[in-house]
Amino acid sequence: MYILINILYMIAGFKWGDWRNWKQYYPTILFFIIGDFLYNFLLYKQSMWLFHDIFLPNHTTITVLAMVVSYSATVLIYVGRFPIGWKKRSLWFLLWAGIYICAEYFNSKFGFITYHNGWNIWWSVLLTGIIFFILPIHYKKPLLAWVLSIIIIVSLLSIFEVKIIEMK
Repeated sequence: MYILINILYMIAGFKWGDWRNWKQYYPTILFFIIGDFLYNFLLYKQSMWLFHDIFLPNHTTITVLAMVVSYSATVLIYVGRFPIGWKKRSLWFLLWAGIYICAEYFNSKFGFITYHNGWNIWWSVLLTGIIFFILPIHYKKPLLAWVLSIIIIVSLLSIFEVKIIEMK
């Protein structure tokens, strides 16, 4: 399933991504990837979700594939074509958050993602909204995005009672 999803992102990225200006988006792509790396590192012993696939061997390979392909394509399209005007921006945000949430919903229904330690689809909806809110902020004001991200990470660690002492 995840191979198919990443192939679709790759096709979309090549078709609609702003490849001419990819260097401008590179820091935001890395920001997106670092966020996922932090999740996987900080919550190594207390995962909130795990990916499963028929063809890919484990959560790590699925995550790395998503980081390289899906996240890059997402930033090149979402940020690269970010519209002007609040109405268009709101619709663009809803479209992209909807794409991610629908993909996760179907993956959860078919057993390709499982939730753990109090996480559920509604937390994913919130996190997806945060991601698509913060990506354009990072593109324009990276320091602000980092400050907001640290606040969000600390808040989520507190809400889910992840203790630093219990980390690997």
